[in-house]
This record gives sequence, C-alpha cells and structure tokens, in this order.
Amino acid sequence: MKIGVIADDFTGASDIALTLAEGGLRTAQFVGIPQIDVDVDAGVVALKSRTIPVQDAIRQSLAACDWLLAQGAEQIIFKVCSTFDSTDAGNIGQVTQALAEHMGAKHVMVCPAFPANGRSVYMGHLFVGDVLLNASGMQDHPLTPMTDPDLRQVLARQTDWPVGHVAHPTVARGATAITDALPDSKAMLIVDAITEADLHNLGKAAAEQKLLTGGSGIAIGLPANFGATPSTPAWEGITGPGVVLSGSCSRATRGQVAHYAATAPTKEITAEDVMVGKASAATLADWVLSQDTAPLVYSSADPAIVAQAQKDFGREVIAEKIENLFASLAATLADRGIKRMVVAGGETSGAVVTGLKAQTLLIGPKLAAGVPALRHGDMALALKSGNFGAEDFFTTALRDMEIST
Repeated sequence: MKIGVIADDFTGASDIALTLAEGGLRTAQFVGIPQIDVDVDAGVVALKSRTIPVQDAIRQSLAACDWLLAQGAEQIIFKVCSTFDSTDAGNIGQVTQALAEHMGAKHVMVCPAFPANGRSVYMGHLFVGDVLLNASGMQDHPLTPMTDPDLRQVLARQTDWPVGHVAHPTVARGATAITDALPDSKAMLIVDAITEADLHNLGKAAAEQKLLTGGSGIAIGLPANFGATPSTPAWEGITGPGVVLSGSCSRATRGQVAHYAATAPTKEITAEDVMVGKASAATLADWVLSQDTAPLVYSSADPAIVAQAQKDFGREVIAEKIENLFASLAATLADRGIKRMVVAGGETSGAVVTGLKAQTLLIGPKLAAGVPALRHGDMALALKSGNFGAEDFFTTALRDMEIST
C-alpha cells in the first residue's frame, strides 16, 4: 500500500477513494478497520467519527492508522469534509494532533479545498462557491454548524499546536515555494488553494509528508508522486429496482429533494413520526416496493423545522433514531431486491452502509464531482455528501449506475 486514508465519514471516504482511483491507484474502500491484509495501492478506511466524542474519534483513528501502516502505507491522509464540518469540541484538530504525534510528523498541511465542487481556501478562509462558509447554509447544519470561515481560528480552537498559514501567492509559485514555507517547528498549516493547479502544487510539495489533513482535493496531486497515471475505474452496469434515501438537511440536498419530488413518488419522515413510532422500516419498505419508479424517502427538513424538533426531542436522540431507521430500511430493501440505492448525507450514508453490513466497497466511475458509483455485492450505491451534486443528481445517479464503462 502506498497511501492510506482515514475518513471521518462514509461519503468522504468514497469521495477521496474516487480521487485516488482516477489518479491511477488501485483503490479499495473499507467499512471500518479490516481484519485481514489487503493488496491495494490505496486503502480508505471509512469511520463514523465526525461527531462522536473526541477521545473515541482519536482512538478509532489511531487504530485505523496502525492498520494502514501495517499494510505498508507510506503516507496517511486524515480525510475531513470539504466544508470542514466540526465544532470547537472537535474533531479535526484533535484527531490531526493525535495522528501527528503518533506518527512523529513535525508539521501537517491542512486543506479542505475542492474547486470542482466550489470549495476554495483563500487567505485562510473557506469559500463555498462565491460566499464564505458561514453564509453558505452550513451555518444551519444540525450537528456541526459552521459559523466561522477563518479555518485558522477554527483549527486553533481544536488543538494546542501552533496554527499557521501558507498563502495563495506562495502556493501559486509551486511546490518548492510551498516546502520552503514550512516551518522547522511543529505546526498545523492551513494551505490556500483556489484552483486544481494549486492542489497539484500542494501534492508535489507533500511528497515527503507523513500526514496530511483535508478534503478529497488534497489527494489530487498525490498519485503522481508514486508514478501513477490517471485512469477511469471499470464498471459493469447494475440494473433493477432503485430508491433514493435522504437524511441530509443541507441547502443543496433540499433542492435535489424538491427537484426529484416533482416527477417521482416521495415519502417524508418527520421527527415526530420517528419519535412516536409512526415510521417503521417494514411499512416504508412496503411503500417503496409498491412504486413503479424509484421513489424517494427523506427527512431533509428546513433548518427551522429541524431546530424546533431538536428543541422538542433532543438533538442526539432524534439523530440516532433517524439513523437507526435508515439502517433498518436499507437492510430490508436490500433483502427484498433493491439493486440501486442513492443516499444523501454523511450520517445517513454511514447508517445505510452499517445496515447493509458492507465491509468492502469497490470503486466505480464518477457520478458527480466527489461521488463515485460503489459496488456492494450485486448492489450499486451512491453515497453523497449533503452539499454535493447538481439539482438533478438523484435522477442522473440512478441512470448512470446502469451504464457499463
């Protein structure tokens, strides 16, 4: 193994797995830490650690790191969301620090930029499209509201390591300029990137780095360091009944839900439905399988509705019950013949993969920027981060899963 990745959620894992596979590395995504040795160029361990207690996230991440190193990984990436989803309590800075100290890394470059999906870092600030992070809709995230676009300040509240900055003029001058800007003392460094060329410069500069932290864009320039050349992952199309499951409340996903609902059958799951036991996996599966076209089951509510539900029932309680419902529903639908499943939201994707008892997901071609087709046995999956994809993503993903490459 050349590159090992520790991803803090399942959509992020498939996102960076696609980047590495398209870069020419034989890549596999694992659900949790495998109990066997593997023969791949890049291994991506998908954890569900983004919003769990810090010490649990550190423990799981260190265990994944040790397994990846034991497989021969020469470089470790801690994959986080391109919107830097976290709170002051964690977990990005704390896990990065623990990994760095565990591996003996002197400094760590940190960059969540992903220009293909409108994420850029400039002067240490994270932009989503043409607006700052705190005006992008992420300020309303039900679990990790992002209200500060200055990643230097966000990271500084999560670690006792010094936090520095490599500004865009330095990045634009190339890899040598970036490496010359790295300090001799320990530090975490927010690296600016606004174009894919910037990420290639970062990749070259990172050739000798033990540890990197960032979104999938941070991996764009890394395969070339190992002599790999870009390629398209092979895929044999999968046909059969489909479904869309959405638990994301992001602005982008709510737009996708509205667009899909205009032409397809939909069923909304409210927080009250879940809390009073009105919604069950069995009844939802019956409804899904009675439809003539791939239906949508969603709990992607408006932020104001989510906030009120959290106030009424408790944030953690609602989140856990909805995730458990999606896990049970996914398992039931798989048992009853669903072959194509599109899932929106990191937490929801984690629940679905857990429900399916998947251990290894094979990486297929790109369905949208940051979203590959995934094979689990005879089933096709798409695990979409809440903010990813065009308005018609659900339709195009279901269609493209059926096309062989």
